[in-house]
Amino acid sequence: MHQEKTGILLVNLGTPQAPTAPAVKRYLRQFLSDRRVVDAPRILWWLLLRAVILPLRASRVAKLYRAVWMNEGSPLMVYSQRQRQALAVRMPSMPVALGMSYGSPSLSQAVNELLEQGVEHIITLPLYPQYSCSTAAAVWDELARVLHARRRLPSVSFIRDYADHPAYIQALVASIHRAFAQRGEPDVLLLSYHGIPQRYADEGDDYPERCRATTRALVSALGIAPDKVMMSFQSRFGREPWLTPYTDETLKMLGEQGVRRVQVACPGFAADCLETLEEIAIQNRDIFLTAGGGEYHYIPALNDSSEHIDMMAALAGERQACREAPRDLPVS
Repeated sequence: MHQEKTGILLVNLGTPQAPTAPAVKRYLRQFLSDRRVVDAPRILWWLLLRAVILPLRASRVAKLYRAVWMNEGSPLMVYSQRQRQALAVRMPSMPVALGMSYGSPSLSQAVNELLEQGVEHIITLPLYPQYSCSTAAAVWDELARVLHARRRLPSVSFIRDYADHPAYIQALVASIHRAFAQRGEPDVLLLSYHGIPQRYADEGDDYPERCRATTRALVSALGIAPDKVMMSFQSRFGREPWLTPYTDETLKMLGEQGVRRVQVACPGFAADCLETLEEIAIQNRDIFLTAGGGEYHYIPALNDSSEHIDMMAALAGERQACREAPRDLPVS
């Protein structure tokens, strides 16, 4: 019986290739042009994006990127490459490629890399723990587009999300326990997830439920009092309502209440990036302290920690095991 060669496709959002206004503008143009991300009427949005948003935001966002840029490059790219390398070592029988929904390396480049190595079955792992139409579904769309022109298609296993997978929860627990061991247990542990427009959830996106599933599983596994854990949503964009409570407003409220010690984790981010290293670790720290709060610490994303790589290997191994499991023949 022919044994398919399996490869793993890791996917994350993407990042500008440099902390400069032109590079940021190129990245944002591609990202914000995706209908899964912004579903506004195309002509109106096209005009607004090119005439207002990109000219006004590119320089400001580039400055923020410069504040967190690493010697090796963008934090998201640095940690994503480390994840790919570590997973390849952990799973030597399976080629591992990294693709980004926006920017480089593209999803097309990553798929080609796997197919050129003779891969016939691709396990696609979008590194978004909680499904959303604006993230995992965008990967699905782009993967279908990449494969559309091919005469010969590989088989594809698509991991929709892993919001409450035991290996993911255990990786988060290990990370948070390390933070507690270093700094003590906080008065409040805030779990900040990336937001989406409330309208997306109203129209059927189950992202809020998947975030709540992570929070429930994590609180239970941590053994921490539920009243010491709060959940919020960050990174809202535009004028329409997004998922609440908002992270910045929550931290302002905690500061005004005189909460002395807060630690913030971002379970929805598989790798540290602008939204964690600048928005959470810098901007929101200032909001909390200015409002009267005490100690504030950001707990880093899982990045290339051994527990995180264990989780990726577990997810891929489970998918492969399902394909290789013997199936009973029908009785004639």
